[in-house]
Amino acid sequence: MTIRISTSTRAGLGICLAALVGCAQAQEKAVVIPPPAFDETPSGAATATATFAGGCFWGVQGVYQRVQGVLKAVSGYAGGKQDTAHYEMVGSGVTGHAETVQITYDPSKITYGKLLQIYFSVAHDPTQLNYQGPDHGPQYRSTIFPADKSQREIAEKYIAQLDAAHVFPRKIVTTLEDGKAFYPAEAYHQDFLVRNPDYPYIVINDIPKVRNLAQLFPDLYRMQPVLVLPRGATPRGG
Repeated sequence: MTIRISTSTRAGLGICLAALVGCAQAQEKAVVIPPPAFDETPSGAATATATFAGGCFWGVQGVYQRVQGVLKAVSGYAGGKQDTAHYEMVGSGVTGHAETVQITYDPSKITYGKLLQIYFSVAHDPTQLNYQGPDHGPQYRSTIFPADKSQREIAEKYIAQLDAAHVFPRKIVTTLEDGKAFYPAEAYHQDFLVRNPDYPYIVINDIPKVRNLAQLFPDLYRMQPVLVLPRGATPRGG
């Protein structure tokens, strides 16, 4: 993220939030899109995972943490090798990794297709190639990491459906990357939106996404987010 800094120096920075908001005006607008015409069928599985990259993982995680049926949403990295799955290295843009969120969900309460609908309409802008808002580089690309052939088929058909309907003013640039492992990010990145709702980057770029979730998906919106870290825990590593 362009204005991200280490957690050890954030408190002493005295950033003027009003000035930042006035200059940036990076408020996301809700995009109403149709649900997928093709979705997963009930499998009887207790849990399943969906793995999405769509810019800064703070906001993507913050959105899915407030979705009914989501059991956990973890910020991390996918697309590259394990030994480069570290924030400072990923930020270079040359590791192959994207900032990613892996979602564990209950298939009896929410479908993969519905998670995709939230991904395309609320969590990020799928028409931005290798950037998302103020953040630029392939580490912020729009990418789906399918867990299996079924997820790939659902995602491919949904992208084709949305492009055919001209839902967005530009073509969707979201890619699909198979067989990529997911690596959790450092503890100080987990639950960042929940723990830092007044942090300028969050206020400008990510709180609007959560509001849009509540507006577009009121039946799926949950007031209390699911967390990665124990409530009240102080993450290390920042």
